[in-house]
Amino acid sequence: MSVSLEFAKQIPKTDLHVHLDGSLRIDTIFELAELQKTKLPVNSETELRELLGAGKQFKSLTDYLKGFEITLSVMQDYDAIKRCAFELVEDSARENIKYLELRYSPILHQEKGLALTDIVDAVIEGLYEAEMKYDIRTGIIICGIRNINPQSSLVLAELTAQYKDKGVIAFDLAGAEENYPAKDHKAAFDLILKQNLNCTLHAGEAFGPDSIHQALHYCGAHRIGHGTRLKEDTDLLNYVNDHRIPLEICLTSNIQTKAAESWEMHPFRYYYDYGIRVTLNTDNRLISNTTMSNELYL
Repeated sequence: MSVSLEFAKQIPKTDLHVHLDGSLRIDTIFELAELQKTKLPVNSETELRELLGAGKQFKSLTDYLKGFEITLSVMQDYDAIKRCAFELVEDSARENIKYLELRYSPILHQEKGLALTDIVDAVIEGLYEAEMKYDIRTGIIICGIRNINPQSSLVLAELTAQYKDKGVIAFDLAGAEENYPAKDHKAAFDLILKQNLNCTLHAGEAFGPDSIHQALHYCGAHRIGHGTRLKEDTDLLNYVNDHRIPLEICLTSNIQTKAAESWEMHPFRYYYDYGIRVTLNTDNRLISNTTMSNELYL
């Protein structure tokens, strides 16, 4: 059944996979840069969109992630982080998203010396104010980063446990996938599971099915972020289906990073028809120049 964009905007929606630092408003980046006396590499919104690659094709996931250096440069103080969190929820609520799970890695917001707890508190405060204003509910997923040492993931897992029942609902592992295996971060996920916390994990996006295997069998992931290459391993595909493990699919992002070569070759429809539990999500509203309504419309 085809869905019109207008219909997609009107229906209640969820977004379970969206990165805070990839979903800023362009004008907010300029305003924060001016307030903070942060020098941006360009002077206009058009140039910044071009530099960030908003909606364009990239060579790889690693290439796609370069734009985050710019967004993170203005997200290094409490008020900026709080504002960005509030605005992401506001933008989501305005397209009738009713439940949003926002993810980010606090360790990437410490360039000016902010404590990890202050960074989490800033996001919690921003989400709380947005929930008071709009008809939406939210949850926070804290991310370890594959290409930063596993000890930092353990610290972030401990932080996740510290904020259990305070707005933080799960732990994730994000970042550059190839050459940074999830199994190296097993200790962090062991801690999470011992605390009866939920965990998701980016896997099968920029690397093959073995990445998904590690996420499930070394780290105990309850959901898989992307999972685009799951189709390449039938045994693993059946395992995911038998255990009803959801995939967090991000169509636009997957095409941009070449996780899928084209819309026609994206495995989303194959997974859906196979019986896999699939969800559609934005990933990065700014970098992918998308909305949840647009992802449903696609």
